[in-house]
Amino acid sequence: MSKHRPSYDVVILGSGIAGSTLGAVLARSGAKVLLADASTHPRFAVGESMIPQLVAWLQVLAERYDVPEFEALADATTINEKVSNTFGRKRHFGFMLHRPGQEPDPTEAHQFVIPDALTSASHLFRQDSDAYLFRVAVAHGCDTRQQWRVERVEFDAAGATLAGTDGHLVRARYVVDASGFRSPLAEQLGLRQQPARFRHHSRSLFTHMIGVRPFDDVVRAPEGTRPPVPWHEGTMHHLFERGWFWIIPFDNHELSRNPLCSVGVTLDPRLYPKPQDISPEEEFAQLVRRFPAVERQFEGARKVREWVSTGRLQYSSERTIGYRWCLMSHAAGFLDPLYSRGMSNTFEIINALAPRLLAALADDDFDEERFRHVEELEQGLLDYNDTLVNCSFIAFSHFRLWDAVFRVWGSGNTPGTLRINNALRAFREDRDATVFETLEKAPHTGLWWPDSDAFAALLRGTEQACLDYEANRIDGDTAADRVLRLVQESEAVSPGFGWKDVDRRFIYPGRDEMRAFLEWAAASPLPELSSLGQETLAALRRAGAASQGVAGSR
Repeated sequence: MSKHRPSYDVVILGSGIAGSTLGAVLARSGAKVLLADASTHPRFAVGESMIPQLVAWLQVLAERYDVPEFEALADATTINEKVSNTFGRKRHFGFMLHRPGQEPDPTEAHQFVIPDALTSASHLFRQDSDAYLFRVAVAHGCDTRQQWRVERVEFDAAGATLAGTDGHLVRARYVVDASGFRSPLAEQLGLRQQPARFRHHSRSLFTHMIGVRPFDDVVRAPEGTRPPVPWHEGTMHHLFERGWFWIIPFDNHELSRNPLCSVGVTLDPRLYPKPQDISPEEEFAQLVRRFPAVERQFEGARKVREWVSTGRLQYSSERTIGYRWCLMSHAAGFLDPLYSRGMSNTFEIINALAPRLLAALADDDFDEERFRHVEELEQGLLDYNDTLVNCSFIAFSHFRLWDAVFRVWGSGNTPGTLRINNALRAFREDRDATVFETLEKAPHTGLWWPDSDAFAALLRGTEQACLDYEANRIDGDTAADRVLRLVQESEAVSPGFGWKDVDRRFIYPGRDEMRAFLEWAAASPLPELSSLGQETLAALRRAGAASQGVAGSR
């Protein structure tokens, strides 16, 4: 292969949400970038549910790298106004437990409403959001080669040569593979672990449908058991033993004109082997018929595209970083869509990779050690998610244990998001990007609250209780009692919001509760909490003083 001077600084394989976002960041910062993809836009993709940490990382990328177009995705109203009127709203994570042949018990339900003070999240209609980000990348200077499949990549001391199946050659100084499961680099370099290292096992069936009924119209809960926010205004999770259905509507924002709904089911193939004699659509219908309320939600609904049926979803890689290459995000591995961490992980990884790659380009030094944190982050994000999701699947068969796991998961979300928001606030004040380097200096890389030893210990204790229950060493109530006791005793879990109150299943933090949380955090003996609370309260006081000054000058 030719070893002439590279024509590009970076070639990114895959122009989906990961590749286009990274491409826009690098090109805006002066790098010469080629976005290469075997397909084109618009195209179907799942991974549609946003979470507060995702929005926070997206805002960091927008401001740190001066790509204001990213901000359009950070608000549920703005995205419908500036991108396309096809996006739904995500006001909550909703969960309800189901048993075969039975109506759901309305007391076996949870809802975690996303605090308005944190973010306004969306249900992304990916064919439109991804195409938008692709156009943003092009506008900032990325070259493109779509419908071009890379057959082989060869590396040498000066760069990499990429050969397409059409014989076309491209030279680059660095290659980022953001293509996903069918990663050309992972295949060529033999990087996939066989089998995947994760404890968790699941497979999936999914499509888009029309006519899916709002769950609020399907189940009429008695007074006192109704959620604070309608189920239809968020992401609905119907849980059952070793599996869950997702319902992600795109029609639940007042500006949306999209009648479609993303639906799917994820289940453990060890309990539910993939059938060989029926179609994916028939299998989904069979699963739905097991649960009366879920069946009613799909009455009259019909698909708008063919069903996808997967094998085991989990895959992992021995390495994600090498000399002049990186497997990024879903090219490196995947766990499960539960808790919607995929896109959030992607943007966090971009925030870690981009400054290191730009510095390497400037120094013409691509030593792997420069990218060591990216490797640790990618692997850590997958491994911690494996712990949480595996615990959850184990717990789905026992409501009290699931209730306990729900509290562990939820209690780390707010501090995990606030630490990113505080870093962004500091950056806005002095434009010093070292604040983001400080975020990386945490002992539990990949955990959604990575600088908390107490929260990491809570997760470890939860995992052990769930594994003991799975192995029949203890019963479900004993496991639940152990986890709930850990929650009660943990200094990382706020007594506010309701995380420590087993009678409170709907978590709906308003502004008063958010302020109380911040005051509790500011007084905490844990430094990672006290700094969060003190910094945020100080920022609120400054903002209040500034607004009073503006009002007084009128």
